[in-house]
Amino acid sequence: MDYGVRIGCPLWAHAPWVGRFFTADARREDFLPQYASVFATTEGNATFYGLPSADTVARWASEAPTGFRFCFKFPRTVTHERALVDVAAPIDEFFDRLAPLATRLGPFFLQLPATFGPDRLPTLARCLRSLSPRFHYAVEVRHPAFFDEGPHERALDDLLATHGVDRVIFDTRTLFATTATDADTRDALRKKPRVPVRFTATGRRPFVRFVGDPDTNANAAVFDSWGHVLARWLTEGREPYFFVHHPDDLHAPALARLAQARWHALAPDTFPAPPAWPAETRGQLSLF
Repeated sequence: MDYGVRIGCPLWAHAPWVGRFFTADARREDFLPQYASVFATTEGNATFYGLPSADTVARWASEAPTGFRFCFKFPRTVTHERALVDVAAPIDEFFDRLAPLATRLGPFFLQLPATFGPDRLPTLARCLRSLSPRFHYAVEVRHPAFFDEGPHERALDDLLATHGVDRVIFDTRTLFATTATDADTRDALRKKPRVPVRFTATGRRPFVRFVGDPDTNANAAVFDSWGHVLARWLTEGREPYFFVHHPDDLHAPALARLAQARWHALAPDTFPAPPAWPAETRGQLSLF
């Protein structure tokens, strides 16, 4: 199956979605299959804090359809505590633990701290050279020098392109334009990086992390602009990943649905219409 743009949320097992996105009777073992009936990918941010058990990974492998892709974040031991130095052992453990997912593995992503600047590019280069060719990768940077539209940014992009690694694109434009004052949005404004958005594709699988305005409809125009970028990447033979974050994870599926709807309206032959949610499908079946 040609998935085109793989769109997903930053998590998949979210109990507050029961009765809204998931069916009202959904149990934890239903979360991943129901989520994967709508979205083709998900971020695996929990691996930044610790590895799942072998039994958990085996369960995910049995629950996820073959076309689904998990995109796991490298552990903080690798990126933040050791800053990519002497990390062969934790990386091997990370890969070994997740290997049972096999073809269900999308790009792994390295989220580097804001303190990781241009002077450490040789360290990043050594790390990328050491990574297993079995998998795909993306790198997220937050140091302001990597957004200078000058030598530091070119050096980063050239390094990633040389290794066929994608640059994680963080788009927080609508988030930082909001006037919302609720607790979730204040927390997102404090934690999310306020960096310029880039539309740079250094590899085959552009990796976008979009954090939207809590008012879902306020993101429509930005989604329209992304539709043109994504369409261009598809014509270039790329396989984009697009992850939709919302300050309140409860509304992440709705924000992702808006993106799908806007893109479908823009180019219906390129972008499919958003599918029905499990909660809606079960409700329709109960009518007959």
